[in-house]
Amino acid sequence: MIEVNNLVKVYRSKKNKEVIGVNDVSLKIKEGEIYGIIGYSGAGKSSLIRCLNLLEIPTSGKVKIDGLELTKLSEKNLRKARQKIGMIFQHFYLASSKTVYENIAFALKAAGKSPKEIDARVKELLELVGLSDKLNQYPAQLSGGQKQRVGIARALANEPKVLLCDEATSALDPSTTKSILNLLKTINQKLGLTIVLITHEMEVVKEICHRLAVMQDGKVIEEGPVYDIFANPVQPLTKDFIQSVLQFNLPQQLIENRKGTIIKIQFKGAIAEESVVSDLFQQFKVKGNILHGKIEYIQDVPLGVFIMELTGEEKEVQRAINYIEERTQNLEVVEHVA
Repeated sequence: MIEVNNLVKVYRSKKNKEVIGVNDVSLKIKEGEIYGIIGYSGAGKSSLIRCLNLLEIPTSGKVKIDGLELTKLSEKNLRKARQKIGMIFQHFYLASSKTVYENIAFALKAAGKSPKEIDARVKELLELVGLSDKLNQYPAQLSGGQKQRVGIARALANEPKVLLCDEATSALDPSTTKSILNLLKTINQKLGLTIVLITHEMEVVKEICHRLAVMQDGKVIEEGPVYDIFANPVQPLTKDFIQSVLQFNLPQQLIENRKGTIIKIQFKGAIAEESVVSDLFQQFKVKGNILHGKIEYIQDVPLGVFIMELTGEEKEVQRAINYIEERTQNLEVVEHVA
């Protein structure tokens, strides 16, 4: 659906110094998936997403969406192609002097739709985003979440195949963020829409995305299915992002004076719902003190982390460790937990 090849975007500062926003990025995004791009401020993610619809003209490289290479289109054909690429923004960008109805209708008028078509489509979209009772209100009368719903409806007006979300939830509180993410998931499932979402919040990625790219200094440093990246992060930055969601740091003083063996166990998939720890204590003459335990659900698949202290005879403790390692395939004996 979306193919990016060797994309580079270079800006020039006021002092004519080159600043690289996107540095040789290549991506393939599948039709119908929700693809997350995460990075801190300045990582290049906003530049990248704006290159996908050529709001920013790439310095070099190719952008292909639904078989069309956008970087080769004429201005006229690019305008036509953009009608199939919806975009929503962090700050909504609604026309304050227009009603909810008029904000959504504007995109349809620009596409040359008849008044009858516009009326039917606007009302259909307002029902989809849950704002049928707000059509005559103005943006100033809406909450942040309602404004973003109007932004989503406007982006969907011309039945795009792709929806680009530029920090779409960053200005919203946690509860409203969750409702907007649920709406995006519903749209993805109902319409089969391909969604590209940039964020600096790993919680957003965990909640909604199928695959993920991590950006740093204009480059993609790690990419893959969201669950796999959560379970096996490689890059230090990725580990930092995941740590913000799967917090399992323990105060060092909590483990300094312990005499047993401290282990960290990761439970992936179905094994997270099995009674591994309970079985351990029934089969081996060891005692266990659970220092930390947490299970998160990523795309409805469980991922668990346990940190525990095992005490008992050395041979029995080692047998217990071997047993857990065999069951989980992911055990680490640690002196310092981080």
